[in-house]
Amino acid sequence: MKKIFLLFLLISTLLSCKKYNQTPVPYIPTDVTIDFSLPSYSNLTGVGGWCYVNGGSRGIIVYRRAMDEFVAFDRHSPEDINGTCSNPLYPATDNQLELVDSCSQARFSLYFGTPISGSSYILRSYQTSYNGNNTLRIFN
Repeated sequence: MKKIFLLFLLISTLLSCKKYNQTPVPYIPTDVTIDFSLPSYSNLTGVGGWCYVNGGSRGIIVYRRAMDEFVAFDRHSPEDINGTCSNPLYPATDNQLELVDSCSQARFSLYFGTPISGSSYILRSYQTSYNGNNTLRIFN
């Protein structure tokens, strides 16, 4: 009985996972290290902080999810394939955990990079490596 329940749980979990399309945002080799002691990155010293970083296709937004956990996404909206929108993705004024495309009004999770509305694409993400002190490496 227990095995049947576990099998049912596994199958239902796999079937409920939503699939997102791969991002059309171009792959740009990126390897940037930032220092939190610099004023432009001081928002990252606390959990929930975010900042913009040069790099990627249209810039990168970095968000601190936990004391030792960061996420980084390209600000190039997958709904703006040609990158012609003048204002790349930015945090929503009504919910700072959402990124907004100013041209299409598509919204994405700053926490996971998944679409919330107006898109079926995930954001281009970058790997992060935190040294436990004051520097964060962002790379792909």
